[in-house]
Amino acid sequence: MRKFNIRKVLDGLTAVSSSASASAAAQQQQAGNRESEIQETLQSEHFQLCKTVRHGFPYQPSALAFDPVQKILAIGTQTGALRLFGRPGVECYCQHDSGAAVIQLQFLINEGALVSALADDTLHLWNLRQKRPAILHSLKFNRERITFCHLPFQSKWLYVGTERGNIHIVNVESFTLSGYVIMWNKAIELSSKSHPGPIVHISDNPMDEGKLLIGFESGTVVLWDLKSKKADYRYTHDEAIHSVAWHHEGKQFICSHSDGTLTIWNVKSPTKPFQTITPHGKQLKDGKKPEPCKPILKVEYKTTRAGEPFIILSGGLSYDTVGRRPCLTVMHGKSTAVLEMDYSIVDFLTLCETPYPNDFQEPYAVVVLLEKDLVLIDLAQNGYPIFENPYPLTIHESPVTCCEYFADCPVDLIPALYSVGARQKRQGYSKKEWPISGGNWGLITQSYPEIIITGHADGSIKFWDASAITLQVLYKLKTAKVFEKSRNKDDRPNTDIVDEDPYAIQIISWCPESRMLCIAGVSAHVIIYRFSKQEVTAEVIPMLEVRLLYEINDVETPDGDQVPPLPTPGTGSNPQSIVPQSHPSTSSSSSDGLRDNVPCLKVKNSPLKQSPGYQIELVIQLVWVSGEPPQQITSLAVNSAYGLVVFGNCNGIAMVDYLQKTVLLNLGTIELYGSNDPYRREPRSPRKTRQPSGAGLCDINEGTVVPEDRCKSPTSDVKDNSFSRSRSSSVTSIDKESREAISALHFCETFTRKADTSPSPCLWVGTTLGTVLVIVLNLPPGGEQRLLQPVIVSPSGTILRLKGAILRMAFLDTTGSLVPPAHEPWREHNVPEDKDEKDKLKKRRPVSVSPSSSQEISENQYAVICSEKQAKVISLPSQNCIYKQNITETSFVLRGDIVALSNSICLACFCANGHIMTFSLPSLRPLLDVYYLPLTNMRIARTFCFTNNGQALYLVSPTEIQRLTYSQEICENLQEMLGELFTPVETPEAPNRGFFKGLFGGGAQSLDREELFGESASGKASRSLAQHIPGPGGIEGVKGAASGVVGELARARLALDERGQKLGELEEKTAAMLYSADSFSKHAHEMMLKYKDKKWYQF
Repeated sequence: MRKFNIRKVLDGLTAVSSSASASAAAQQQQAGNRESEIQETLQSEHFQLCKTVRHGFPYQPSALAFDPVQKILAIGTQTGALRLFGRPGVECYCQHDSGAAVIQLQFLINEGALVSALADDTLHLWNLRQKRPAILHSLKFNRERITFCHLPFQSKWLYVGTERGNIHIVNVESFTLSGYVIMWNKAIELSSKSHPGPIVHISDNPMDEGKLLIGFESGTVVLWDLKSKKADYRYTHDEAIHSVAWHHEGKQFICSHSDGTLTIWNVKSPTKPFQTITPHGKQLKDGKKPEPCKPILKVEYKTTRAGEPFIILSGGLSYDTVGRRPCLTVMHGKSTAVLEMDYSIVDFLTLCETPYPNDFQEPYAVVVLLEKDLVLIDLAQNGYPIFENPYPLTIHESPVTCCEYFADCPVDLIPALYSVGARQKRQGYSKKEWPISGGNWGLITQSYPEIIITGHADGSIKFWDASAITLQVLYKLKTAKVFEKSRNKDDRPNTDIVDEDPYAIQIISWCPESRMLCIAGVSAHVIIYRFSKQEVTAEVIPMLEVRLLYEINDVETPDGDQVPPLPTPGTGSNPQSIVPQSHPSTSSSSSDGLRDNVPCLKVKNSPLKQSPGYQIELVIQLVWVSGEPPQQITSLAVNSAYGLVVFGNCNGIAMVDYLQKTVLLNLGTIELYGSNDPYRREPRSPRKTRQPSGAGLCDINEGTVVPEDRCKSPTSDVKDNSFSRSRSSSVTSIDKESREAISALHFCETFTRKADTSPSPCLWVGTTLGTVLVIVLNLPPGGEQRLLQPVIVSPSGTILRLKGAILRMAFLDTTGSLVPPAHEPWREHNVPEDKDEKDKLKKRRPVSVSPSSSQEISENQYAVICSEKQAKVISLPSQNCIYKQNITETSFVLRGDIVALSNSICLACFCANGHIMTFSLPSLRPLLDVYYLPLTNMRIARTFCFTNNGQALYLVSPTEIQRLTYSQEICENLQEMLGELFTPVETPEAPNRGFFKGLFGGGAQSLDREELFGESASGKASRSLAQHIPGPGGIEGVKGAASGVVGELARARLALDERGQKLGELEEKTAAMLYSADSFSKHAHEMMLKYKDKKWYQF
């Protein structure tokens, strides 16, 4: 008895102690007194938190770029994110600290670097030569707004156009401004009386780098001579310009306009366009102008050696095509193809064989960035088919409503799911390889299978292979196809409890070993699925309807208003504040016209063909009761060894035998307590409308009380109403406080009562008021008897209490190892069995993978229970609380999981205040407590989950999954596992211009930009115009950049030497960078020789 008192004192100390160390010391002192035989191997040094990878479509994309030599695609977003894609399996996520929208991206082609321009008028240089790209330099413009950037191929000078119409020039090596500026008034001079508007386009003539084409929004285009610092030609048009593109010969360019027209201009004829095209305009008779169309937002002009050029554009549809989907138009010779897209077009790029702008472009594909998708179109095949997208970008095909994560699954699961999923693939894709093929895969250091399951708003469920930090869809299951769909809104039954997405998935319960799957949907429906490789047709869909009724007086809401599925955590759902209700109400008794016994959805009554994969075993629906809609399901569990599924909501709990298709248990939460109810609530009566199952559970200690024997007070309504209104004003309804929802369910084989000498199958039930109740399951023998004899469900009388809603329960054996729930191994059910198989089946016992399966009478177990506020470890069968940890005082736990890590187990928790914590088991010592991210929206709360081996994930945006690890070992190996974006590739040869072109001119003219833009020629830029910010890339970034721009550095050094400039500091930096880049010195030397050779040709 003394020992018990000591424990109480220590528990009290732990509860009030705010510091984790004091708590841990008390815990260890307790552990010294007992349970010393369990060796805990996990220590704080085993834990470290870091993000691993982000999967899915970049949320709210805003910019697109492609490196045609490295074959890497970059996408920027409105939240400042940067996603880089190489070959399938090579992906990378980066984030600009400011969170400002990315307005433009420009690769330094084949240099392993990228420039991003943001809406907050900053430019950033990213080094892509390291596995986690970092910013090397940033430049913040103070007085001007950036609108357009252009970086010519193999140049280190970036042209930056602004809202005021000026162009500044940035050296991308040093990220400093040149003193050379093109002012808008100098560019247009007297050609226009008003300001020409912001810069919308900058590009150099493909055949003459000294000529810069500048497009102003108002419709003016200027060809600027960089050397003479004046305009050669000015082209004016009435309509605003959206984009400009060159013909590769540099004699023509094309503009797209706001009235849906394209104008083609000859460079030397500035007075009027050579040709005006309205791709989607109706040609009117009498030579009148076509009707105006919507703006053409972008145009590209790409040439081919063998045939007509391609003109590719987005927008430009006529205004009378209301409701038409966004289109990409491909004009090739006389043919015009209009390709409809599912979402609006953000940007597109044409992928070409050459990076040189002065050569035939030879386009082979178009990459189209849509608002919610990425599409690649094959230009080389007739009909322009799309490529099959190998990236996992369809997570959001229907909004994700829940997800579960399973690491270390059975090895045969992924092949099985892949084989049934392969049949679901669409046909008609391009036959060619996916063209974005850059980068290299990382080393695979994890060998265990991982599966992510996502549930969606349309009722679909997707299984993903998530092994080794990749993601690939395996199989998709449509749960909605079991229900009748209403054709129009008038047709819809008025039994819906949700306005939209009636099939949305809320909870997924999956047993990987037996492959049994159970889902709970938003319309209070549960579907049980069995996995099969055979196609079957269900003549009749097995179905059960369950009346789950709330058993206590609804004082303030007698009309059955729907309550939220779970009380909002942390809003003071303190059990002590519950006011006992002793008088039931007649407010919801049945009367004419009230909906009764109707489910929310209608199950199809025609035969249902079921493909290989998951096939329906049973559909369970909660029904309306006397005008009250069924409440949404708050917890769910399935057990393949027992053949049972159980689910609960704020009304009560129901258990179903899915083998015999019968309801075993159907009780209000209060009835689970019987006479042990600490709140002294009484069930409502009479209850003649209830299903007569589970009546034996009504009273635990005093034998069965028949529901019909209970009576009610005729004056109860008056008393209850006046009583509830005297309560504190902060509580709007007694209903919300007194409804106790089922929040956790766990099947297991354990000790159910204090006097038990051996473990037996049972169900542990946790509620939102912090109560844990135990129900004993008496199962018939296996084989045929299991289908003939009933399962007997009886109460145990065991009640345990914690502070806050119960979230998770698990069981440990004497050695401290996890005791997983019993399961049945998977077998094919749709194949007839021979006699031997049947005999084996009769003898077979359910598998319980406990390390100590034959438990002696003296051996005990430990129940681990985690609630929103605390965790407890309870010794069984004695039911003594041996360890207790108050996880949080001021916040609440959103997700708690008992997980395996480094051959041991721990409790991992994610709190609403953003903290991720882990605790040892069984002693609940704090091992990790890191502030990770605040709960900014319910999406994170709904999707966060931990799994084995230190893995976790959540939905970081509506379209993306963020994976993270809390394992120090994975953090250490992560660098090796990540793919490499940059791979050394030789830059293609420049186009051969031919002898006569070189001799007599007419070929591409090069320009010594250093001579024009360098400090000696143009002076220093105004200091107040922009400020340089060194990047956080660190030494690794410098090393990467050194090898990246080594060719440019060598050339710059030669040019400076020739002009006798003092190199001083730059020389030292160059030497250091060249030293760190010795692997690329040969490549740099060849580039330098090529450059010298080019110069010789020009004289």
